[in-house]
Amino acid sequence: MAKEMARRTSFSGPALVRLLARLNDTDVRGPSQSPPDRLSHWLGWSDAIALAGALGGAAPVVSHTASSLNGTQEYDRVHKALSDLIVAVNAPAPARHRTRQPPAARPGGTVSAATIEFSTYRQRYIALQQTMETRCTDLRARLRKMLASRSSAMARLAAVDAVMEQALNEREFCVLARIPVLLEGHFKRLKQAALDHEVEPRLESAGQANAWLNAFHEDMQNVLFAELDIRLQPAQGLQAALTRRP
Repeated sequence: MAKEMARRTSFSGPALVRLLARLNDTDVRGPSQSPPDRLSHWLGWSDAIALAGALGGAAPVVSHTASSLNGTQEYDRVHKALSDLIVAVNAPAPARHRTRQPPAARPGGTVSAATIEFSTYRQRYIALQQTMETRCTDLRARLRKMLASRSSAMARLAAVDAVMEQALNEREFCVLARIPVLLEGHFKRLKQAALDHEVEPRLESAGQANAWLNAFHEDMQNVLFAELDIRLQPAQGLQAALTRRP
């Protein structure tokens, strides 16, 4: 058992992978191939041609454009907006809407675990994924535009990033679309554990009755933050390039 735990905790990959592995009690091993080897399996021949053109073609024309914000400000603005949405994803609705909520969703309310379904959380997660995808993609495009206005070398970097985004977009979508499925499994395990230990509701406080759901809310929020970090990594790279002297 000690060897198994050591193997599970030795992987130092993305926080999202490690978090999902922990929530699903899954063994995670480090990749057997190097990043370039794995990338070669993800790019088609048309992607390779486009990438070669971006890397070895004529120097891109520098187009000087003005922006009211710099790269760091753009990044921080989007990061804060998305972080605020994640923090509020499972927050209680305004008072005027609470009468339409199940008791567990109202302050101080309790409800049997048997009546709580994952469908609401699936909808919330997918909606936030769509928002993250749109805003992160837009941010990345704006940062590329800023980068392309700096120098020919920076413009080439922006062109390479555009090719990589196009090439890996479908794979990223398919991988991240699995997250709600994995979260549902975690939700069902927490729910079943609550059902197995459920006592007469009137003998429990609201906090005790909803402890499993509060734990799931925290886990869901942590997964969303980890996914946001993954989605923002390309923009982080572009933003870092913008902070360098041209």
